Amino acid sequence: MKRKPDLLWVLVILFGLGVVTTGYAQSHWEQQQGASSPSLFRSL
Repeated sequence: MKRKPDLLWVLVILFGLGVVTTGYAQSHWEQQQGASSPSLFRSL
């Protein structure tokens, strides 16, 4: 049974980057829009 920790780490890193990018994008959009339309991210 061969284990592939590289694939697991890639998935973990991609998931982490996705969470960080989503959080940054949400805060950036809220600052840019003045929190007038944050429903775009909250509907996801």
